[in-house]
Amino acid sequence: MGGNNAIKITANHFSNNLLGVERFIGENGRSSYVFWEEEGIAPILALEVVSQTYNGEYEQKKIDYAELGILYYVIYAPTRLRRKRQRLEVYRLVDGQYILQPGDKIWMPEIGLSIGREQGTYQGRTREWLYWYDDNGNRYQTPEEQLQNLLARLQQQGIDPNTL
Repeated sequence: MGGNNAIKITANHFSNNLLGVERFIGENGRSSYVFWEEEGIAPILALEVVSQTYNGEYEQKKIDYAELGILYYVIYAPTRLRRKRQRLEVYRLVDGQYILQPGDKIWMPEIGLSIGREQGTYQGRTREWLYWYDDNGNRYQTPEEQLQNLLARLQQQGIDPNTL
């Protein structure tokens, strides 16, 4: 793979949830996953959130990511209106080719998580969100939901959280 192409696909996005990758290096952190700084180790999962429309660049990225050996390539298009493609597509690398995985919640045994989408409220916004699920299909709570549950339990025990 040529140097220019490697720069193009590694500099686009960096997820706070990129598994197995240290998010903060030094005081300022970093904004991208740079393959050559990771001793040639590819991440196990790449997640793309499509901002407007699904274009041909994702087909090229499937080729590029397969060459890098990224096991899972996830494409999420929350505003997709056309029925040609699913809103959430999870591809698994099998013998050098990405295979679209069926289902609404896709189990990825190598990372011990499923990924799926559903309506929910996060940071005060109710809409469709991506969520992680356990091996039984139970959705992991967001930090906001965990806090709300904790506050409710404290109140059930007669404890005013504002006095803590």
